[in-house]
Order: sequence, then structure tokens, then C-alpha cells
Amino acid sequence: MRPPCELVVRSVLPAFRSLVAKRLIEQYHFSQIAAAEKLGTTQASISNYLYSKRGDKRVKQLEASPSVRAIVDEIAEGIATKKFSPFDAMLQFCTLCKVLRTGNLICDWHKDFLSVPEACDVCPPTIKE
Repeated sequence: MRPPCELVVRSVLPAFRSLVAKRLIEQYHFSQIAAAEKLGTTQASISNYLYSKRGDKRVKQLEASPSVRAIVDEIAEGIATKKFSPFDAMLQFCTLCKVLRTGNLICDWHKDFLSVPEACDVCPPTIKE
């Protein structure tokens, strides 16, 4: 048994963190160390994100979503301008999870990950992006 939340924790959040780290570095000129500190991870993880050594498929799938890109932009700007506290940034990560669970993305990934009955209703009803 592997609930959708496990899929989010193992692959979606690292991919999302990768997008935010890239934005902080490329758009706001953060160093890898500064981005790592703001995102609560290590410089080595940031390096892996930048050079697509892990999770590149998920990163591209997330990046294709306009709502995900908007949340990435909002978090990166909030961190860079110090508008967001670490708690505020965390809340935005939770918003991402809610957005993804009300669309088809997490549900589709979960079905690829585990044999899920057709009548599964763990995720909220689909909304259009």
C-alpha cells in the first residue's frame, strides 16, 4: 500500500524544490549554498537539481503545468525578496500539493506507480488548469 502522499514526498516535492532552486539561482542570482539554506537542503542536492542528475522526468512534467510554474515563481520571488518566511514558503509547498491533487497529475502518476481501482476517489475531483 502506497498512498498518493508517498509519491508526492518521494518524487514530486524534490522535483518542485528543484524548480524553485533553479529559479532562485538563475533569476535571483542566489549561490547554490544560499538556495540550499533557504530550501532546507544541501548544496549537493542543489547541484544535482541544476545538472538534472535526479528526477528530471518529474521536473519536466511539473514545469509543463501553468499552475505549478506560477507557484514556483511566487515562492522564488517571496524567498528572494524576503517577503516569505520559511513557514510561508512551506505553506506554498502545501498549496502545490493541493493543486496537484485536484488535477489529474498526481492521480495519473499514482496509477502508474500502483494498481489503483478505476473507482478510486482518494484525490479530490478534477479541476481544469
